[in-house]
Amino acid sequence: MNMLRFLRYERPYILLCAATFGLAMLIGYAEPGSGLRSESLVYAIVLQLLLMAAFFVYRYCRSAQAIRTRSSEDGEPLSLEAEAYRRVIEDMERDHIRALNEVHARQKESYDFIVSWFHEVKSPISVLRLMQQTEVEPRTLEEQLTRIEQYVDQALYYAKLDSFNQDYELVNCDLEPLVKDVVKSSAKAFIAKRIRLSLDVGAEAVQSDPKWLHYILGQLLSNSLKYTPASGEVRIAAEADDMEKRLVVRDSGIGIEPRDLPRIFNRGFTGTNGRIHMKSTGMGLYLAQELSKKLGHYITCVSEPGRYTEMTVHFPRSHDPYRELLRPSSAGGA
Repeated sequence: MNMLRFLRYERPYILLCAATFGLAMLIGYAEPGSGLRSESLVYAIVLQLLLMAAFFVYRYCRSAQAIRTRSSEDGEPLSLEAEAYRRVIEDMERDHIRALNEVHARQKESYDFIVSWFHEVKSPISVLRLMQQTEVEPRTLEEQLTRIEQYVDQALYYAKLDSFNQDYELVNCDLEPLVKDVVKSSAKAFIAKRIRLSLDVGAEAVQSDPKWLHYILGQLLSNSLKYTPASGEVRIAAEADDMEKRLVVRDSGIGIEPRDLPRIFNRGFTGTNGRIHMKSTGMGLYLAQELSKKLGHYITCVSEPGRYTEMTVHFPRSHDPYRELLRPSSAGGA
């Protein structure tokens, strides 16, 4: 540590010592009959200088030691200000570590999603390759192309999730035409599995972004069709009360195991059904929930294994009575 810099920062102490010594001399001269001899004055000055030198040497050594041990837990701050700054730096370090951990977690999640996505998209491509060598069935060809389109859309929406605020517009959305358009895009799946559709939406309007809401409903309907057996039924209905509007998608599918239900909106969670019945990236419901929350909505689910699954998109009118209950579970990885 440079001595001149040290003395510059110690200037208040130097001025204090000089003022104290000067004040003592002034009082001695002002006192009647004190008669300070020159030898006594010189002795007092030398003694004062020695004490000051010893004090500042001690301060210098302590400061140098504090600088050397500033990164150590054993280091001791020399002032209240230094202690406050140390606490601020420690808080900043903790925040920095948390931010790095979050970045690393997002990178790992993105990597896991990409790897899973590659494996998923290879399946329909392999089917198409096989069809090149055999007779091409138009329906099978259409199904595989639709699967590839869905996987590509999923990857695009996942990539846009962090920059969502730059690409959305809240407007009044009429649910009936939007739901009919979502159903129309899945018409071939309804026909192929002979699944009945019950539609009871009516003239309900909600505040949302039509493009993102279309994707969210598409994911819910796709899940229902995926896990509903042939000749099953899917019901889509709109409900409303004083607190909120709701869009309910209910199917007569295989249902969800109770142990899986609290985690179905977690990133990458496939559950028992996803592992047994078909491969899944575990990203569809996660994306639907995250996009819903960014739009001011949220999704809940009730299910009974072997009987039904009911997904509900909630559109709160003003105060949201459920969101505070939803936040703790989302903070845990939902």
